[in-house]
Amino acid sequence: MVAILLSRILGFVRETVIGMQFGSNWLTDAYIAAFTIPDLVYYLLIGGALSAAFIPVFTEYVVKGEIEEAWKIVSTIINLILIVLGTIILLGIVFAPWLVPLVAYNFQGQTLDLTVFLTRLMFPAVIFHALNGLAMGILNSYDHFTAPALGSIVYNIVIILAAFILGPQIGIAGMSIGVVIGAATSFVMQYYVLSKRGIRYQWIIDLKHPGVRRIGKLMLPAMIGLSIIQVNLVINQNFASSLAEGSITALRFANRLIQLPYGIFASAIGMAIFPTLTRQAAQKSFTELKKTFSLGVRVTNFLSIPAAVGLIILSVPVVRLLFEQGKFGPEATHATAFALVFYSLGIFSQCAIAIITRGYYALQDTVTPLKIGLLTVLLNIIFNYLLIGPLAHGGLALAFSLTGTINMVILLIILRKKIGNIDGKNILVSFAKVLLAALVMGGISYQTAEWVGSLVDLHSKLGQLIQVGLAVTAGTGVFLILAYFLRLEELTMVLNLLRKKVIRQS
Repeated sequence: MVAILLSRILGFVRETVIGMQFGSNWLTDAYIAAFTIPDLVYYLLIGGALSAAFIPVFTEYVVKGEIEEAWKIVSTIINLILIVLGTIILLGIVFAPWLVPLVAYNFQGQTLDLTVFLTRLMFPAVIFHALNGLAMGILNSYDHFTAPALGSIVYNIVIILAAFILGPQIGIAGMSIGVVIGAATSFVMQYYVLSKRGIRYQWIIDLKHPGVRRIGKLMLPAMIGLSIIQVNLVINQNFASSLAEGSITALRFANRLIQLPYGIFASAIGMAIFPTLTRQAAQKSFTELKKTFSLGVRVTNFLSIPAAVGLIILSVPVVRLLFEQGKFGPEATHATAFALVFYSLGIFSQCAIAIITRGYYALQDTVTPLKIGLLTVLLNIIFNYLLIGPLAHGGLALAFSLTGTINMVILLIILRKKIGNIDGKNILVSFAKVLLAALVMGGISYQTAEWVGSLVDLHSKLGQLIQVGLAVTAGTGVFLILAYFLRLEELTMVLNLLRKKVIRQS
């Protein structure tokens, strides 16, 4: 979680660099749209689906002591990635002019030409992202989580350096080159850690291996299901391409902000409990599996709900602090903050989905999340049509949040029917208590931000930092006090964990 926090902070630095160096205009719209295409190809074809299908199967072979067979599976998957994605990358580079309209159908002229060029530059990153995903799956199976998270840190650092070193020379194309170099560097780092564990790669493709066949069977629906969020974002981006210049950039920056609690809390918790869930499912220990699942959902809510309320209340101060400088002015700040408010409404549901879907995948059910996800794509389009008129790009963000919440509710209902009681009463009680504490926290944070804002110079970064820092500190303190008096079990869990860490290190 700490490593992911650092990675997310660097992600914000990366977005700030984009705004500072290039502003919020047709250049950044083109870069973001171009970034979307190889990113979408990765999520559609590999993404989290590889880990979701790979970890349960690989773990099962390792637990049985069939190490040689486990590495035969790994070798086959690596070789398939190199062949299949290598071909797709070549085709993507050739057909980039036909792919760009799929993510930004209203782009024309120099914006369209630049997007095509940047897309071609970034396409090779797909293969390194895929290899990173496989390396992460192997390391996670051995309960090693640090190297993949550190790889993300390196990835962001390289892109930031490219913006400063290559940006002044070749413009925004420098960041596109940095994306490829960053992805390759991240993989090299993970490969080094794997080599220390005795990687046993072979040049074989055994499509008849039962483990490979099972991964393929699990991976296809997971591949589509886990790409639903990306698909909905691309749909929103298409709608936004018909709005005012800079709308795509505002949505992108706002989405990056909500990815902070998602990445730090939900992804880290989901990544950590997934191997445990798979082992419990393989051993038919469903009572323990339900406890692990409930714990994951409750702790995620405990962390994500106050984060969502905080981002809503402090939307303008946070965006101003992180992004407003250089060519990114007050108008861009308010446009981004407007989208952030609506995106934040869905933070808790998106974070919960990260845990809920892993419950399905541990049970080797990748079909149900897919079916529900496809329904939400249709709902997202409907909500976009209904909300884009009155709320512009804010309506697109709200549509994304609404579809995520519906997705979460349906997933929970079906999972309960599938395995029985999922400790729903405790989850609901915990949710209500956390929400109450978070709302009070939000009121304190707002009043603090208003008071501090009247005392400091909000045109300076120091003044902005003081405003946000004091508002967050006051709000966090109130939330923790209320959590204590409301006897939230999740607070006790976190404190006990920290206490054990301190005792162990002393």
